[in-house]
Amino acid sequence: MSPEQRNLMRQRETMRRQTITREADAAVRDSGLQLNSQQRAQFESRYIQERRKVEQSLRQQIETERQKEIPELIQQLRKEFQLDEPGKSPVTKPAASPK
Repeated sequence: MSPEQRNLMRQRETMRRQTITREADAAVRDSGLQLNSQQRAQFESRYIQERRKVEQSLRQQIETERQKEIPELIQQLRKEFQLDEPGKSPVTKPAASPK
């Protein structure tokens, strides 16, 4: 990986962490709780941990759904691009919108 790519990845990670920190701060405010600095740090830490769990669960759900739909997509494309006769070009149709 080039130095420019590494730097870009570092910048993206820094931005991601800043976003999560801002959202954790907002969660403390939205909770309406009056916390001392130690409690606030614990709240933010738990918020970040639980958020990771939620995001992982959502990624898993999306991947599971994707894996269910891929075979149907492949079959649809196979039908679209299957050649009925030699020398006949594949028929291209606009893709149907996903369900």
